[in-house]
Amino acid sequence: MYDSFYGFKENPFNLTPDPQFIYLGENHREALAQLVYGVREKKGFIVLTGEVGTGKTTIIRCFLQTLNGNNNTRAAFLFNPKLSVNDFIQYILRDLGLTIQGTTKGDYLYTLYEYLINAYQNEEKVVLIVDEAQGLNPALLEEIRLLSNLETSKSKLIQIVLVGQPELNKTLSQMNFRQIRQRINLRHHLQPLSEKETGEYIRKRLKIAGRKQPLFTDKAVKEVYRKTKGIPRLINVLCDNSLLTGYALDKKIINEKIVKAAAKDLKLGKKPPASWKWIIPGILIIVGFISFFFIQGEIGPFLTLLQSLKEIIPSGIQNFFK
Repeated sequence: MYDSFYGFKENPFNLTPDPQFIYLGENHREALAQLVYGVREKKGFIVLTGEVGTGKTTIIRCFLQTLNGNNNTRAAFLFNPKLSVNDFIQYILRDLGLTIQGTTKGDYLYTLYEYLINAYQNEEKVVLIVDEAQGLNPALLEEIRLLSNLETSKSKLIQIVLVGQPELNKTLSQMNFRQIRQRINLRHHLQPLSEKETGEYIRKRLKIAGRKQPLFTDKAVKEVYRKTKGIPRLINVLCDNSLLTGYALDKKIINEKIVKAAAKDLKLGKKPPASWKWIIPGILIIVGFISFFFIQGEIGPFLTLLQSLKEIIPSGIQNFFK
């Protein structure tokens, strides 16, 4: 809608990943380097975690592009781990370009093992990448561990990369997954962009989209960072809505006020309401005080105490008594 208004060739903040718009901050470059190093040195298990929207899938796409440029590396990429064990192994075989033979799990594993041995003899590396790994059920996670047993006396036959939200670390820390945990050789937690990187991210996407002159003021960029905390997906959403708001207001430059208005519409940066896990104990404490003072026959000291606590009592509790 606003492309021609701002002089864009295409939308600079489309949520669909586009290789030409990729921007890697320092932490993202470190994550990519660790993945490449882990596969090159056959480290076995690698775990990449990060909060929602921090760019995990972008890193994996960059990683796959790197692998595609290397003729001696083959990759199977599983983006939806909600599969049965048999479907999981079949998917790996198909993604590696293999013909599925037989009908049992043993048949599938034998086909995979033959392929891995042949790849090893030809000095080829094979990588299994599992995205959204926090959603793996225990049976499938155990099957992935067993795949890591495929090895020669000198080398692992398959490298496994688990990618997921921080909940993946909680899963792996459980006692029944200690065998997997002991096999993890590399871990990296993806961080959001810094304020400086957020500005670079916005300017790069605007430039690639065809914008030659500055569009977001410095204060506007600071406000974008403040509202999104440097999370790339939220940066895209907020910048896109800021441009739409600017277009509606016939503003050629996006200032701090426009960003704030867009963030308000998106409900970004708003403080969450007080949790009931704090409100309920607070209510019980106050009820206890009321009971005590009524039993003593003096309500005056209670009112004085309540007034002094007014500033530190959560607003939810105060409203409860209004």
